[in-house]
Amino acid sequence: MANISIEEIKKLKELSGVGLTDAKQALVEANGDFDKALEAMRKKGLTKAEKRGDRETREGLIDSYVHDGRIGAIVEVNCETSFVAKTDEFKDLAHKIAMQVASMAPLYVSTENIPEDVMNAKRKELEENFKGPEKMKDQIIEGQIKKAFSDKVLMEQPYILDDTKTVAEFIKDAIAKTGENITVKQFKRIELGVTE
Repeated sequence: MANISIEEIKKLKELSGVGLTDAKQALVEANGDFDKALEAMRKKGLTKAEKRGDRETREGLIDSYVHDGRIGAIVEVNCETSFVAKTDEFKDLAHKIAMQVASMAPLYVSTENIPEDVMNAKRKELEENFKGPEKMKDQIIEGQIKKAFSDKVLMEQPYILDDTKTVAEFIKDAIAKTGENITVKQFKRIELGVTE
């Protein structure tokens, strides 16, 4: 068995959001390979995060970000308990989401928030201009709709501070670390001289 230090166990616990026992077990199973253990724990943490996605979020906070006095965003980010809402990590998460909204100008929190008439109009437009194989039509149009709205939906956008993940994945990482469900309830973006 590989020699595993308590520092490595604590570091793995901190980075993955799992308990000490799970962190030690992962290092033992990975034969002391820290990176391998971290990857295993992240997968485990994200699996737990997905299960937490159904839990109610009634606490949280409102945060804002103003860029150069010209663009501003205000967001409501929710979690399960006031304890987590008061942590620096949660406040930082909310602030980064406000930065994302200011920078990337999304119109909707998630695809579920896209109004039905907007979705139907886009679908109709794509169907009228469709030039592919008929048997693949529905599948292709669904893909085109997803692509058309991906930059307008906050959760689907590439995260500005790490474009290897979406905003939804960034939030899932936070869920894995905090052990609580986290949702973005609403946002508002204001740009100097631009009215809706």
